Amino acid sequence: MPDHHVPAPGRHTVFQTSIMSALLDGVYDGEMTIGELLEHGDFGLGTFNALDGELLILDGQAHQLRDGRAEPADPALMTPFAVVTHFVPRMTVELPRDIERADVGAAVADLVGSDNYLAAMRITGDFHWVRTRTAGRQSKPYPPLREATDGEPVHAWDDISGTLGGFRTPLYEQGIGVPGRHVHFIDDSRSRGGHILDYRVRRATLEVCLATDLHLALPLTEAFRGADLHPADLAEQIEATENHT
Repeated sequence: MPDHHVPAPGRHTVFQTSIMSALLDGVYDGEMTIGELLEHGDFGLGTFNALDGELLILDGQAHQLRDGRAEPADPALMTPFAVVTHFVPRMTVELPRDIERADVGAAVADLVGSDNYLAAMRITGDFHWVRTRTAGRQSKPYPPLREATDGEPVHAWDDISGTLGGFRTPLYEQGIGVPGRHVHFIDDSRSRGGHILDYRVRRATLEVCLATDLHLALPLTEAFRGADLHPADLAEQIEATENHT
């Protein structure tokens, strides 16, 4: 990666509804619609009530990713957990060819220059291969996320073009967000996608939008009030359910 000047961050807000530890505890019903969520940003990710698929927002368009398929998300659908921002890339770089997911973190860190800020990240281009999974709709009484995501099918695509969108979250936000990189994928035809497990870049551009302010909206629901938001094995649960690196 060539040397470059890292600009000082300006004030920029990320909006989030609920927190990751609530999702881990099975709080899968929120009170915010996708339409309301889009008032807070044009880029982001999350899930839907009852874990009915993965959410990816690009350029103000919300997509519902289920069973490896992608379709426009109904604005009336609700979300129990989502993170959005107005994506204004301040840093852009071409990723090294043939780089894999495990090494992209170093590229992001090099571009951002600090581990202490939220960073919205978008990778657009061609991939040798992409591996994803998608959450499956749950029925009440809801199981914890570790149980709900156990055994989810993996969807694998070779020689595919598309966009990865998500966030690099500081480790000190563990339990609020997903520490490390949390990213979803959708192909150029907007017909396939899911929660990223792994990928290998053929040719792609990385764009990063730094964020300094977090607006956190906690649900006013009985399920959230009664949730265990600080389990002793919080880190292990996040690792098991998100498979982040």
